Amino acid sequence: MYQSPARSLCSALSNLCCAPSSATSSTRLLRSPAPVKRALSPPALLASSSAAAPHCGCSAAVSSGAANSQAVYSMGNSTSRLYSTLAKTWSTGVVSKHQEYLEQTDPDLLDPIDPKDLLEECQIVLQKRPARLQRDFVNLRTSFARNHQPIRVMQWNILAQALGEGKDNFVQCPMEALRWEERKCLILEEILAYQPDIMCLQEVDHYFDTFQPLLSRLGYQCTFFPKPWSPCLDVECNNGPDGCALFFLKDRFTLINSTNIRLTAMKLKTNQVAIAQTLKCHETGKLFCIAVTHLKARNGWERFRSAQGSDLLENLKRITQEAEIPLIVCGDFNAEPTEEVYEEFSNSSLNLNSAYKLLSTDGLSEPSYTTWKIRPSGECKHTLDYIWYSQHALKANAALSLLTEEQIGPNRLPSFNYPSDHLSLVCDFTFNEDPDRLL
Repeated sequence: MYQSPARSLCSALSNLCCAPSSATSSTRLLRSPAPVKRALSPPALLASSSAAAPHCGCSAAVSSGAANSQAVYSMGNSTSRLYSTLAKTWSTGVVSKHQEYLEQTDPDLLDPIDPKDLLEECQIVLQKRPARLQRDFVNLRTSFARNHQPIRVMQWNILAQALGEGKDNFVQCPMEALRWEERKCLILEEILAYQPDIMCLQEVDHYFDTFQPLLSRLGYQCTFFPKPWSPCLDVECNNGPDGCALFFLKDRFTLINSTNIRLTAMKLKTNQVAIAQTLKCHETGKLFCIAVTHLKARNGWERFRSAQGSDLLENLKRITQEAEIPLIVCGDFNAEPTEEVYEEFSNSSLNLNSAYKLLSTDGLSEPSYTTWKIRPSGECKHTLDYIWYSQHALKANAALSLLTEEQIGPNRLPSFNYPSDHLSLVCDFTFNEDPDRLL
């Protein structure tokens, strides 16, 4: 049974791991095309739910780490009582031994959540912020027959909280806009607005205290693979390492196989990771593979990213049995379309196409940007995020439009009404009933 709508978001978060539930069925998200609107006024029950808790005492100055000579960056004052114990524990642990991060709470012990109730509570927390920016789905085919319910896939670098507050230096973004108590609700609101069947997220550093418990209760099966040494750990009062996370709705798919991949470059293990899962679609009985990754950032690392991409492709060839199993790859590649790693994916024997090229008039050009921010070094506007798919076996039927420059505003991202410096990408896919025709 659903929880009462009267239950507050903070109450839900603070009781995620409490008494076992007698319910065994998961909650199914119900899609609605209606735009999300902010609540006008909070009920008295929630009046104190978003009050800021005392922070962990991090100073505003940058200090040096006790364990090494690397700089440790301080976060703002948004670390609450709920997370302080984990933050203090995880920031002092040896991350290479991260088995504790890979252990998951049994979702059967958690009560299901009505997504409408959670969305309403997020809107109450966000009522003083500007309304969510409107985006529309664009049909990528003038006519097509749907032989089954589309599979909606979301790709999103959500911005690690520790990096957003402590290291990334978004000089035009007020620190108040990055407060976790509200920013997490902006992230959840984006997810609930588009209701994806599968989510591929990067820079997830609040997996165990927020995303895994809440999304499990919305009916998702959840997997997380942290970076071996996350830059979040250089930030005081961090919430543990960031990494890639993959979520899929259990009432639509069954997990057949899951592989965590630590990417290599020049035969050396790197700090970047990927998750690849083979799923079975309940409606069609078909298998497909979904993968999420986050490649090395920064200029000067182009050859390194190329090597990581080659390693990922080799792993995916093995997992998909040389493209016998259809494939969707989501990720922040940190690479413009001019880079070698992009060409590797475009020309791979896996026969992949980039879904967001289909938004262009010629079907050949990527969007002008998927991330847009201002740092001390200047304005950064790049196309780095992609959804690749097996074009012989899958059809991309619709894609979520990107925010316009006017919507983003002069201060760019993140902002009070958008929680990340990267835009979410969302596509609807169906299986091609005659895949051999396109080979």
